[in-house]
Amino acid sequence: MDYQSREQIVNGLQQSFEPYLNKYGLERIGIFEEEGQDECYYIGYTTQKDGKTYHVHLPFHKDNNGGLIPIDQKWTVESDNPQEKDLKEFEDLDHVFREIY
Repeated sequence: MDYQSREQIVNGLQQSFEPYLNKYGLERIGIFEEEGQDECYYIGYTTQKDGKTYHVHLPFHKDNNGGLIPIDQKWTVESDNPQEKDLKEFEDLDHVFREIY
């Protein structure tokens, strides 16, 4: 797999907004991005339904030119509720959304 620009990755994620909104009855969906330590970068979705907000993301390695490549294909889910533990190791987004909503 080759490095991609942030814009390429975000554009790919945005294409699935409507299908996930419809399939899981989400109230909102947007892009989640967070700079990690060293060369880690996290990109995914911020979703909301029934007053619950989650950040669902993949870890990426960021090169010196800003190119990104997935570290692995396992999704992590973080809740806005600090009392909830992060959920990890999801193979696909359908599994994520069935689990959290």
